[in-house]
Order: sequence, then structure tokens, then C-alpha cells
Amino acid sequence: MNPELAGILTLVVYAFVALSIMVYQAVKLPDGWQAWILFVIARVYAPGLWGIKRNRRCPFPGDSAAIIIANHRSPADPMILWYNSHLGNPQKKIRSIRFLMAREYYELPGLIGWISRAMHAIPVDRNGQDVAPVREALRQLKQGELIGVFPEGGIQAERPIADANSGIAFLALRSQAPVYPVYINNSPRGKNMVEPFYSFAETSVVYGDSIDLSAYYNRRVSRELLEEVTTFMMQRLAELGDTVYLGSESTPDQNAHLIRMPADRYRSAN
Repeated sequence: MNPELAGILTLVVYAFVALSIMVYQAVKLPDGWQAWILFVIARVYAPGLWGIKRNRRCPFPGDSAAIIIANHRSPADPMILWYNSHLGNPQKKIRSIRFLMAREYYELPGLIGWISRAMHAIPVDRNGQDVAPVREALRQLKQGELIGVFPEGGIQAERPIADANSGIAFLALRSQAPVYPVYINNSPRGKNMVEPFYSFAETSVVYGDSIDLSAYYNRRVSRELLEEVTTFMMQRLAELGDTVYLGSESTPDQNAHLIRMPADRYRSAN
């Protein structure tokens, strides 16, 4: 056989094998082919553009429920958190982190909306009147999924951890799923929601151990308890970033945060 033809055939065979593996992985991924495509893009794209160094191997479980909480400085934060999430489990299983996110971003046409839907994000109305997202997050945690939350609500400009909504405490106490804090340093910024996705940055993530909330599980749910648990978790998150948590006092903008507790479960002591 002509050596040139043999070389071409070899390349064709290699390409066919690689394509077959890709198709097989995409079909086998429980979260669907769009999530798999996004994961492949992130693995190729993110290291070159954002660096993404880490302090340790990702500790997220490979086949059980968990809640991931993180600071929020960029629209790219969900992809940064997902980038190494499969490396924490022995099977290297690719799992979507299903983020609670503002509905207006989830429904955007183009890149942001596609990423949100590919990652199976849970849309939340900013008016604070809809409890369905929390119920959906609890349902998915019961099924063993990973749920991601940015408790500060929107994207923040400063390094300290801003006032967090106590809905994250309700979610953690009700589900009793382990909570993993992650501090993201120097995530890409921009003048709009798309610019960070093509901006260079030297990003790093600091993974913390799961937060033990077992001492709170049997206590009556009250506003005070939720604020106490929220402060406890957010202080642990702030410690990872060598910064501070600014507090959890209720503000007039409380309804602007992303999580609201179901009324039939949230019992204020007032």
C-alpha cells in the first residue's frame, strides 16, 4: 500500500475512534449532550483564558448530593466551579452543578442562556415571591444531585463576602446535604455579561472541607437560627478567601436575593 494512503487511512481510523468515544461519552452522560459539549469546551477553553489554579483536588462527591456555595464576582463563576468538579471522585464522573440563578439570565438568548440551560440551572424570580425553585432544589438534592448557590445574590464588586440570604441555611438544614464552600479569586470581569467570557484572568479556586451543620439539625427553624447558620457558613467561606463576611442583617433589598424559604416551613420566632 502506498505509504501516503496508509497514513491517511490511519488518521481516518484515529479520527473515527476519537469521534466514537466522544459520541459514547455524550450519550452516557446523564445530563445530556449539551452539558457534555459545554464540559469539553470548558476543559479546553478555560485553562488558556483564565488559568484556573486550585489549592487541592476538588472534594465534591461523585455520586451523592451536595450543596456548593461560593462568592460571586463574575458571570463565568459557574463554569469555573464546574471546571474541575469531576476530579474529586474516583470514577471521574462528569456531573452538572445545578445553580440557582436569576431567571432573566437563564432566559437570555445566546451564550449565557445556553450555558445556563446546558448546566441544568434552576431559574429564580428576583421578586422573592416564588418558592418553587427551593422546592425544586430540595427535590434534586433528594435525588443525589449537586446544587450550586451564590448566597450573595447578584455579582459583587468587592472582595469581602456581602450580606447573604438566609435561604441557603434553610436549604442546607432541610436537605441535610453536605455543604462545600469554594472561594474564587480573580474571576474574569467585564463591562457586560458576555465580556468576561473572552477576557484574560489569572483565576484560582480555594476548596474547603464540607461544613458540619449536624448540631443545628434538630433545632426549631426560626429567623434567628437561619441567620446563625448563614453567618456560620459564610464566615467559613470568607476564611477561604482570607477576607471577612460583612454580616447577615436583613435589608430593604432582601427580596432582591435569589432564595426565598417556603412559607409552610419557615417559622419566625417574632
